[in-house]
Parts: sequence; C-alpha cells; structure tokens
Amino acid sequence: MMIPAEYDEIRPYVAEEIPQICEELIADPEFQAIIKYAIKDIPFEYVAQQMRASKDNLEFQKTLIYPFMKGLIQKLSSGLTVSIENKDSMSSALCISNHRDIIMDSALLDVVFVDAINNTVEIAIGDNLLIRPWIKKLVRLNRSFIVQRSASIREMLASSKRLSSYIHYTITERNQPIWIAQREGRAKDSNDRTQEGLIKMFSMYSNGDIIDALVELNIAPTTISYEYDPCDYLKAKEFQQKRDNPEHKKSPGDDLENMKVGVMGYKGRIHYHIADCINDEINAIDRALGKNEKTAAVARIIDKHIHSNYKFWPINYYCYELMTGDAQFADRYTAEEKAKVEAYLQGRVEMIDLENRDNEFCRTKIIEMYANPVKNYLEAIK
Repeated sequence: MMIPAEYDEIRPYVAEEIPQICEELIADPEFQAIIKYAIKDIPFEYVAQQMRASKDNLEFQKTLIYPFMKGLIQKLSSGLTVSIENKDSMSSALCISNHRDIIMDSALLDVVFVDAINNTVEIAIGDNLLIRPWIKKLVRLNRSFIVQRSASIREMLASSKRLSSYIHYTITERNQPIWIAQREGRAKDSNDRTQEGLIKMFSMYSNGDIIDALVELNIAPTTISYEYDPCDYLKAKEFQQKRDNPEHKKSPGDDLENMKVGVMGYKGRIHYHIADCINDEINAIDRALGKNEKTAAVARIIDKHIHSNYKFWPINYYCYELMTGDAQFADRYTAEEKAKVEAYLQGRVEMIDLENRDNEFCRTKIIEMYANPVKNYLEAIK
C-alpha cells in the first residue's frame, strides 16, 4: 500500500527507499563504529551483507535487529517474560506504555510482537533524539515515525494534526500496530501518568466525538517492568542537576549516554504485559461530558491498566518500605535480598559523577524510582 505523500517527512522508509538508505548507513563511519561496538562478535561486512539483502523493513528487523535483541536479552538480563490478554487484538493495536528506557522499551516490544504474531510495531520517536544523521536513518529503517517536538508554536498545531492523522491511517487503513509512550520523555521517577495532551492529539484528525475517534485506534495499555533500570543513576544525577539549577537541560551528549547505558546495561528480569483493547471502557464514558473530562477519563483508564499490571521484585518491595515506612511487603524479600538492594543503592549513588553529589538526595531519588510503581499499583487495585 502506498503511503500518502503528506506523511513523507515523518513516516518510516518504504521498501523502495531501503536499498539507498542501507548503502548510506554502510558508508557512514559513525554507524560503522557503533555496529562494531555493539556487535563485537560479527564482522561489519556480514552486517552490511544482511542489510543489502533486506527487501523491506520487517525483513531488516527480523534479520538483524531481532537476533541482536535476543542476544541482549540473553547477555544483559535474567530473561523476558510476557503476558498478552488478547493476541487477536495485537495486529492493529495502539500500544500505549509507561516509558523507562529510550531505546529498549520499544525494541523489546518488537521482540514480543515477532514472537507472538510475526510482526513488529511502528515506533513513535521524538525528533529531539535524532541527533546524528545515521540515527534518523536507522530508526526510520526500523519502522519508526517521527514526532516533531522541535517545531515552533505556530507549526505545532499542524504537526500534531498530521501526526494524529498518520496514527489513525496506520491503524485503520494499514492494520499496522503502533507503540507510543504515555508521555513525552521518560517518567524518571517511575510515577507513570498518561499525558492528557497525548489523548487529545490522537483525536485531532477527526471533527467528531473524541470517544469515536479513540475507539477506532484500538488502544491497548502496555506495562513495562524492569527489575533494574540501567539508567537509574543517570536519572538521579539529572534530578540533582535540576534541583541545583532549575534551568538545567540535558545535552545531546547526555541523551547519547542514556541510550548507550540503557541498551548495554544489565536489566535483571524483564516483564511485558499487553492488555486487551479498552474500546468497551472508552465507549462506556458519558458522552455528555466535555472534551477535557472525556480526555481525563481515558487517561485514567489507561493508567489503571498500566499500574495494575506491573511486575515486582524484591527491590521494588523493599524500596517501597524505605519510601513510605509501610512494611506490608516485608515477606516478599529475604534478609539476603534486602542486603543486596542496600549494596545496589550504595553502588548506584557512587556512580553519579557530580562534584557536589548529594548522596542522600540521590539515594532517595533512586528509591522512588523502584517504589513508585508499587504505590501506583496499590492505588489502582483499590
């Protein structure tokens, strides 16, 4: 199916464009260096050969990205488990998830989709992360579409309408599943909340009732749980930097470091839960409500599903006790596991390279990252 030209600036590459893009990437010294670093045991020439043999995006992903991700799961985690409530609904779902890691959240979801239905999701990625030409080419080759966050205020409305239209077209006309985070940027304190502006954006393609517009998208709340967040100490560092200087902003170099650490860092156990589409719950919202009230209600539905489907490990339960003083989960970890968490927290704080590092503040922030999902879970299941 030909994708309309109005989406050319943001859509993934199509099959006809892939040979040229692959050649440009293969010739790019930065891309060569990254591949040689990430895939040390495979000659770059073999990677180039596989890229040239890929006839479309899915073949590129299944030939190169999928085995790379399977290798990462084996080397840098204690395994990936998956819960899928309705496999039949996955083929044209809009998966909205909490956001922990810049690259791995969607990359691991692709593994889940290949294993479940032999397909991958199209991935929403902010243009603020496309800080190198090879990154922009690679992500569009890897079925990503671009969310334009650097547009001017005047341009943002048109950009949002086009994005809304593209998502609707991809789900309803192409029957292609999509992943998008529930908010712009990662929830660095793991207090996951769906941005109501995101829900409004989904409906901008339509002049009709927002309820009807959202039902057409087959929203499937998706919960991502990592036992360990490789970037937890970087997030704590940023919290202190912003505390000490409210005007502090991450540099492109900071984003690159977060991407590298997120991909190559140890994650412990990983769990993905894909809920069934929430069309019935959205349809049950009172249509007499105003648009803002409907938007807020949909965001609450998504949050309730995400929060109630977290997977927890001893670090979550113990950090919840440290944060709240509530020891109701004390039977979920042993003295040995408690000591392991304490050593982990100390080690992560020591990794924060700030001259004026506030050890207690940074420790508290890391504790919150692991405790907030438990807090939200308890509120969701009331």
